[in-house]
Amino acid sequence: MIEFQNVSFSYESGQPVVENLTFSIGKGESVGLIGANGAGKSTMMKLLLGLLTGEGQITVDGLSMNKQNLPAIRRKVGFVLQDSDNQMFMPTVYEDMIFGPRNYGLSKEETDRRVDKVLGRLGLQDLKHRYNHKISGGEKRMAAIATILAMEPETILMDEPSTALDPVNRRTVINTIRNLPQTKLIASHDLDMILDTCQRVILLSHGKIVADGKAEDILQDKALLEANRMELPFCLQGWRR
Repeated sequence: MIEFQNVSFSYESGQPVVENLTFSIGKGESVGLIGANGAGKSTMMKLLLGLLTGEGQITVDGLSMNKQNLPAIRRKVGFVLQDSDNQMFMPTVYEDMIFGPRNYGLSKEETDRRVDKVLGRLGLQDLKHRYNHKISGGEKRMAAIATILAMEPETILMDEPSTALDPVNRRTVINTIRNLPQTKLIASHDLDMILDTCQRVILLSHGKIVADGKAEDILQDKALLEANRMELPFCLQGWRR
């Protein structure tokens, strides 16, 4: 579903932010993207969305990343931003949720069906007609996730999806992610959530892939994580040294 071949990107300074990334993600895989701050996680996601252009080859569902294919790729990929304020730009949650589907030509009836289905799944029916500027940060994070799910993309990218969530909403998001059939790439410092939702982990450090394998293998490797400025998930601390 996703393929990177020798992908690199540098800003004007010339120092690579990501360097020679090569990996592939199969359809339906759930992959955690981890690494310390500045490792290149957000840059990698922006490259995958065509928001940045680097060197090398990126392919999404057989489509090469280029200007001609970009509209089709973006219909296949939904992105939950780290900052919900940058994603929720309409007056109400409902208006945000229908914006994408309606602009893709879906009928009002089909759009409303999707909205009600997603809000019901997440237990957010009471947010449907709430104003975005009057809901809490955690509620806005949940609404942002609902907005992307309503578009039913084939691939979902999530940048820190558990940020600002209380324990109940965090567990709801985890359960929702686990049950989604789509291909998922989830960037997060919440390694417990990654362990709960992903079968595979890609570990980035200084823009390079230093580990790529089973989530339980990488997330239980204390020496590997500490060498890359990370710690074991909380659920594993105390019994594994």
